[in-house]
Amino acid sequence: MDLENMRSQSTDDTPSLEGHFLIAMPGMHDERFARSVVYVCAHSPNGAMGFIINKAQPLSFPTLLTQLEIVESADDIRLPQKGREVSVCNGGPVEQGRGFVLHSDDYDSESTVEVDDGISLTPTLDILKAISRGEGPTHAIMVLGYAGWSAGQLESEIAANGWLTCAADLDIVFANELDAKYSQALAILGVDPVFLAAEAGHA
Repeated sequence: MDLENMRSQSTDDTPSLEGHFLIAMPGMHDERFARSVVYVCAHSPNGAMGFIINKAQPLSFPTLLTQLEIVESADDIRLPQKGREVSVCNGGPVEQGRGFVLHSDDYDSESTVEVDDGISLTPTLDILKAISRGEGPTHAIMVLGYAGWSAGQLESEIAANGWLTCAADLDIVFANELDAKYSQALAILGVDPVFLAAEAGHA
């Protein structure tokens, strides 16, 4: 993943979708993205990448920290309850063994990349260690893997009615109720998912 190479180089003809949601339409052919909400971190004529933020991994954040040997056991994590509830999501089908943390911009390290106003991305273990000590960002979501598109691919999928797009809402990004994020993201556009599904069935 070459994040910097895909960062915004927007023009009037190709506006960047960095800091936006991709919301899967009911007719999405790729089951891996069915009913998904993707937060776009990079988008330019070179391609795009982002993270699915509403599909859970089958392990908790404390369990993940234990498996990575950041702590000896979940009981060693000195976090308030809110921190213990950091969501661990299936970020996408690419490099699923690789972890990333999307977080509020009150944490910074040498590897932290500012994505948009109020939100940053850190791909290293340092932030997990900081969170385990209670020194991490106020808000965070852990994702394993990411979604990537080659040059022009995302634009083609949007043109083919694969995705709706809207500016991201950080409250939705960091919310713990993953199953609610799809309808919440659609609500930004004033769309009821029941109505959307019905309309998608018409020729």
